[in-house]
Amino acid sequence: MKIAMGSDHGALNLKKAVKEHLESKGHEVVDYGTHDASSCDYPVYGKIAAEAVVSGECECGIIMCGTGIGISLAANKVKGIRCAVVSDCFSAEMTKMHNNANMISLGERVVGIGLALKIVDAYMDAEFEGGRHERRVDLITEIEETYSK
Repeated sequence: MKIAMGSDHGALNLKKAVKEHLESKGHEVVDYGTHDASSCDYPVYGKIAAEAVVSGECECGIIMCGTGIGISLAANKVKGIRCAVVSDCFSAEMTKMHNNANMISLGERVVGIGLALKIVDAYMDAEFEGGRHERRVDLITEIEETYSK
């Protein structure tokens, strides 16, 4: 699977670990930055990774910042993105199964690397269940369509 990845300087170490982990499992990771520890703006990297997902260049995305919150807010402004901040395996699994989230966000200051890798695996291994959940995802899309005019 081709995965978009982005982070700010506050999650550089976590991004490196997640990227290596995913690549070791045979996934292709497109790293949209940042690439050094210089202070930068997380919205830039959330937007770039989200655009790669909605364009179809990447199948899903994983983004990171200090808490995972700010970068997820930026990504969710891109029409077609459903990005959830996750800090546990159950939420990571459920956001794919029930919300068909096409991105997740992690916070380096919130989860350690070991837990983050388990969270990523839970998300990547889960599949959207459809059915009654499809109706709810469609309602979310309808809200997005209404307010993006």
